[in-house]
Formats: sequence, C-alpha cells, structure tokens
Amino acid sequence: MHRSSCIAAATLLVLAVGTPARAQTDATVAGLIAGQGAGDINDTKGKYAVHGTDLGFMWRDSRGRVALMFGDTYGEGWGHNGAGPASADWRMNVLAFSTDTTLSDGLTIDSMVTDRPNHAKQLIGRWLPRIFEETVIPTAGVSVGGRDYVHYMSIRSWDPWITNYAGLAYSDDGGQNWVKSTTAWWPNSGVLSNFQLGAFVRDSGYVYLFGTPNGRFGNAHLLRVPEARVLDVPSYEYWTAAGWQRSADGAIPVMSGQVGELSVQYNAFLGKWVAMHLDEQRTAIVMRTASSLTGPWTGGEVVAHGRDHPGLYGGFQHPDSGADLYFAMSEWQPYHVQLMKLPLAGRGMDQNLAQNGGFEDWPGTWRFNGQGGVDLGKDLAHSGRNNGWVRGTSGWHDMHEQIVVQPGLRYRITGWVRSSESNTDGYFGVRAGNRVVAEQKFGSYHDYTRLSVEFVADTPSLDVYAGMWAVHGDTWVQVDDVALEVV
Repeated sequence: MHRSSCIAAATLLVLAVGTPARAQTDATVAGLIAGQGAGDINDTKGKYAVHGTDLGFMWRDSRGRVALMFGDTYGEGWGHNGAGPASADWRMNVLAFSTDTTLSDGLTIDSMVTDRPNHAKQLIGRWLPRIFEETVIPTAGVSVGGRDYVHYMSIRSWDPWITNYAGLAYSDDGGQNWVKSTTAWWPNSGVLSNFQLGAFVRDSGYVYLFGTPNGRFGNAHLLRVPEARVLDVPSYEYWTAAGWQRSADGAIPVMSGQVGELSVQYNAFLGKWVAMHLDEQRTAIVMRTASSLTGPWTGGEVVAHGRDHPGLYGGFQHPDSGADLYFAMSEWQPYHVQLMKLPLAGRGMDQNLAQNGGFEDWPGTWRFNGQGGVDLGKDLAHSGRNNGWVRGTSGWHDMHEQIVVQPGLRYRITGWVRSSESNTDGYFGVRAGNRVVAEQKFGSYHDYTRLSVEFVADTPSLDVYAGMWAVHGDTWVQVDDVALEVV
C-alpha cells in the first residue's frame, strides 16, 4: 500500500495541543457480526454453530476478501455468560470471510471455514505434548502474495493472564488449513515477552508487527521484516532509540500502555495511521493517531465506553474504513462481536501525546504518591468535569503518569495548576525514575495558571508529574489539562 496515493481530501477540525476537547460522538453499533443478540444478520448460531465468540480481527486476505478470525468459540450448550463451558462445542478459533462493501447496515459474512455442514472448524490448535496450553488465541492477520499469516498467543493461564509464547501460523490455501511455524515465535521471557499480542501492518515492502506483553497493561513495541522473509526471524528489525536494528535488546516502546487487543491501519481520510485498543483502566476503546508507525502516537481519545457497552474489549478495524471508521468490538456478556461505526468527518482530532490529560476518564493511568485522587464532577476543573489533586500536611505528594517519548526529540509538557495559599514548594515537570529531567517550581495560585516545561528526551519512557512539599501545614494542588507535544 502506498499511502501518498490514497489520501483523500478532507476538512477536519484539529484541536491544538492543550486545548480542552469538545464532547465527541462515540461509535455506534452498526450490527452484530457473530454470536447472538439484537441485530443478528448472519445467523452464525444456525449456519455455523457459533453461539458465542469474541475478537474478530480483520485483514484483506490472499484471495482479496475480508477475513475475520475469532477467538474461543462455543456452540450447543453455551451458557450466555462469557466464555465456556468447554463442553459446549468449544473451538479455540474460527475463521469467516466477507465481501460486503456496504457496512452501514452491518457486515455480512459470506462463509466460514467448516469441518462439516453448518459447523465452523477450529483452525489453530495446541502444540501438545510439548507444553501445557489452556488455549490458542489468534491476535492479528496479514497476507503477502498467496499466503496468509496469523499471529497467535499460547495461553498458559487466564487468571493470571500468562502466555507460554507467541508465534506465527500460515495458510497457503485461502485459510482452509494452517501450519504453525517452527521458526517464527517469541517466548514469554526477556525483551521478546513484549510481542505476546500483535497487530500487523503491511507497508512499503515490509510487514510490521506491533507487540504487547501478555494481558492488557503494557506498552507497545514495534518490529519489521521484509515481506519475503516473514518467517525468517534473523531478518527481523526492531525499533530502537537508534532506529531500526536487528537486536531486540534495544527495542523501545512506541506507544504507552495500557494497550489491549491492538489494531493498526492507515486511514486515507485522516491521512494518518490509526491505532485502536482497549484501555482497561479507562474501561474504554480508545483511538490514537500518528503520522509514522514509529510515532509519536497521540495519547488516545475514547470512542466507546464501558458504561455504554459493559464488558467491552477488542477494537479491530475493518480494512475498508475511511471517513466512517468501522471496527469489531467484543462484549463479554453477551459473548459476541459487534460492528461499530465511528464517523470521522468533522470530528475534532486531539493531538495530545499524553493520556487522559484532562482526567475525564476515571479510573485512568494517573498514579499518586502520598495523598491524591481525582475530583469527579465537583466544578473544580479547569475544563470538563474532572481534575486531579494532591493534599497533605507534611511530606511529598504528587500525581504522575507514564509517557512514551523518542530519545533525542524536544518536547513541551504543559498543564493548568492552582494551589493553596500555604503552597511554596510545588513542582511540575518530567522525571526518569527519581531523576528530574526538567521541572518548573511554583507557589500559590488562586486561579488556574498554565505551566510549561521543555525538555529533550534522553530515555524512551518518562513520568510527567505535578506535586508539592507540604511544609506549612495543610497544602493542596489541583491539576488539569496536561498536554504533551513535540516542539
């Protein structure tokens, strides 16, 4: 895919960094893809014995169709309450195909890979007796020439979520049969543990793989390999502080966590790369954008929230998304996959590289030393409904959030702060562990005041913080609208 040839003209409202974002329209349900529930146009229960399933990541397959691969799938005897029981015709994964180009009324499945009439076939199984595997879950797909590749994870346990390894499987017959590669795999140890869940992108002669650790809480890393060498691990290059290198030891994150069930593709309407994933702390599917696969990536704005879709996860983009972005979203109860529609035309695109800088989604990725929290709807915010706070009578108190940056680039971090009359030792800045990279000292601010700190990143991961030493008795600081940008 050549990005420059498919950028559509579009008029977009772009929000400047640090500008409070206006209310956005969340994604809406376009129809049920698989499983049971309202809006079912595919009858996967009757046609393929798919009563409950999840995931549904999509890619343009080797036959030109949209392939949809699902995770743990259940048939007769399924209990309408999440995954299981295993006795309910359990299959670890199944595969469907679609040629539907009109998605506004839902996504029509043309067929599924079957092993007998009206029964979807399990495609990638365990690798017994070498190791114990609870299940085998596919996480991403891509095609090169006449071959389809799937990234999958071998689950050792769900509670806690631990993988044995991740690997690649491939099909040369249009997805009917799959072979696990014995060379392309990543053990769940050391730096390679960062590639246990994946998201594929094919661009300019390379296949890129975004990887995250097992679970839904880690940063995303990035590797690439020439299209003709997808199964040749020595040909892999990892994104490092010095650019692309063969050793995974120097790999640095390109996207700050929490990243769960990641999906990345180029959106011609926006003229940007779009990433979607679950942020479990915000209980939401978020959308992030970047001009380059290596970033910098925006911090993520909510497009579907758990309060509207309880038990949501996933967020896998349809290959034909444009001005309307379509994605598959799972819901735990009921255990099914919905097609979601997100209109992009006229949508304000937040360029903030920090996550949840306005504290609007809570709980979130902010952490606290000493006494602190979030004022929820107390009319104390600089903008929106919420703001962060710390308060104490002695000692150090701060709020902090991890940010992923590119070493060597200059950044500006801004925030709006107000504080009690007793505050004389407030600090706003960035640090690496206990080492201060850059900070601004502040005192008492009766009204919210904008603070700004510039710095050159010398490490790929930093904490932005705001805090104070309480040295004059009861002291407090309130913070809102924290924003990060490249200068």
